[in-house]
Amino acid sequence: MHQGRLECNELTFCRLFHTSLNCLLVLCECKEDVPKDNAPKEVFNQDSGESWQIVTLNETKVADDFTLKLKTLLDAEGKTMDDIQGLLSSSPRPSPSPDRPANSTESILQAVGDLLEKTRKPPAEGGYRRLRLFSGNLPVPPSEEPFDHWLEQAWLMVEESDCTDKEKRRRLMESLKGPALEIAKSVREADPEASPTEYLEALESAFGSAESGDDLYFAFRLMQQQPSEKLSDFLRRLERALAKVIQRGGFPASSKDQARLEQLLRGAVASDLMLIQLRLRERKSSPPTFLQLLSEIRTEKRKWEWWS
Repeated sequence: MHQGRLECNELTFCRLFHTSLNCLLVLCECKEDVPKDNAPKEVFNQDSGESWQIVTLNETKVADDFTLKLKTLLDAEGKTMDDIQGLLSSSPRPSPSPDRPANSTESILQAVGDLLEKTRKPPAEGGYRRLRLFSGNLPVPPSEEPFDHWLEQAWLMVEESDCTDKEKRRRLMESLKGPALEIAKSVREADPEASPTEYLEALESAFGSAESGDDLYFAFRLMQQQPSEKLSDFLRRLERALAKVIQRGGFPASSKDQARLEQLLRGAVASDLMLIQLRLRERKSSPPTFLQLLSEIRTEKRKWEWWS
């Protein structure tokens, strides 16, 4: 399809070859209003002897089309033209100019935009990013999460999201494939109304560690900071292990802050000086949360870097 464009002082020409009609179409736009009756019906080409038909734009249809689109939009939003008129009259706007009168299309579109902005509903709470894929295949494919990582995100979605159980089940199912999906399908076949927690428990039984909650708690109490490991990274590693302990029933969730602080003090063998600066031993009776600890450690780390 070939296009060209030529601009004059009064007219703008756009040329377009129509493949289905096998002819050249030319759009002529006049910068001034031209009454339809004054436009010629055709133009005679002296070189070829052909007559070119002129089709004029029906302004009434354009207006009706705009009105129809505007009404459709307002109906979809549950609004009426009265709402637009009220917004136009009540909202402070720049004074009308000859180029843009108060009732111009631009003003109406601006009013519609303002109205939709005011009435737009906030996004639903509890939104969580889509879970990555998990199949249960070994070795873990590059496009998938290891089971421990996937399970951690899945538990977070199930326990923290405000969506319905039906939506949680849908999110779980769409993130599974292969052997993991077969496990989930068997849960659904056994009980179509099974809770999301039952799905996760079944998957954990099939693909998770066989260690009990007590075994995991014992391993948690033996964790120590590695020689080259940052204190903040050790804290994150502790948090992941503690979450598994609680999920398996090896420790009550109500005491997790105390257990986390105790193990941090016991296992952070390469960060004694920072622990002293944070005065964590004096705070055992009122231990900070994970996020508070992480923030304090990172702040103290920045201070050390500034002084060094």
